[in-house]
Amino acid sequence: MSERPDLTFSISYTTRPQRDGEVNARDYHFLDRATFEQMREADEFLEHAEVFGNYYGTGRDQVENLRRAGRDVLLEIDWQGAQQVRSNQPDCCSVFILPPSVEELERRLRGRKTDSEDVISRRLGEAVDDMSHWAEFDHVVVNDDVEAAIRALLAIMGGDPAETSTADSGVRARVQTLLGSAPPGV
Repeated sequence: MSERPDLTFSISYTTRPQRDGEVNARDYHFLDRATFEQMREADEFLEHAEVFGNYYGTGRDQVENLRRAGRDVLLEIDWQGAQQVRSNQPDCCSVFILPPSVEELERRLRGRKTDSEDVISRRLGEAVDDMSHWAEFDHVVVNDDVEAAIRALLAIMGGDPAETSTADSGVRARVQTLLGSAPPGV
């Protein structure tokens, strides 16, 4: 974000309990389930999903107002939400961020010390299926080195997406090796 002052981060809505140190309207807009469901029924979300028993969503007005003002908007969402955004905003650019391995994902989740063992187990149990959606995105970045991942994201946003396009056979082969499975469509 510091490298791209024209970029605005979208603050999602969630029914997830607020964690220590989180600030409402800075980290998330924290809502109860009834309010979230009312907003969903009123079509106030650009995208929404239920993930690990909690609702998450991106406010439609927030994103559309920022885009009308000429701002680029960064959404941090899962593959389900990304499908909806691509349907609602076909001109979007989608990037799937992959961990370098499932083992590293587990290490990172445990290292955060913010989730219960049950949540970590559920996340890991669904991780491989979640990661299998990478080919639906325009680009894929493997977050094995934070600085390299940042450079890749900046290149994508700058219109120079070298070595991240999911249409590139080399990228597809690298991700196949990483996930230990055949790439979609092969």
